[in-house]
Amino acid sequence: MSRTVLLIEDNPQNRYLATFLLEQSGFTVRSAGDGPQGIELAKSVVPDIILLDIQLPTMDGYAVARLLRGIEDLKRTPIVAVSSYAMVGDEDRALAAGCNAYIEKPIDPETFVAAIARLCAAEQSPQDRP
Repeated sequence: MSRTVLLIEDNPQNRYLATFLLEQSGFTVRSAGDGPQGIELAKSVVPDIILLDIQLPTMDGYAVARLLRGIEDLKRTPIVAVSSYAMVGDEDRALAAGCNAYIEKPIDPETFVAAIARLCAAEQSPQDRP
């Protein structure tokens, strides 16, 4: 069964790499270039997982995560902050905004997809598991 990933990322190169890696592993990827587009797409797609850049134009990823958490259909959807912010406290700030996990950029192609797959599997309810 294909899992749907919503990638909210403004950088075309980062979007391309993440999409390529995920699609090669059987994920379906939908993407948005900014927070407002990502929120609207999340409402219509209701993805299995959301990958969220923190440094976005017009609305930062923290605000996006907080708004996504307020949408009933997305309350249990894992949100993963994917960010080049690597200072002490950045991960805690993302988690406090509603993210479930944090991955630093640049992403490691060797471990990225496995981390996303683990987060998707952790969110499956017992009746959904094979």
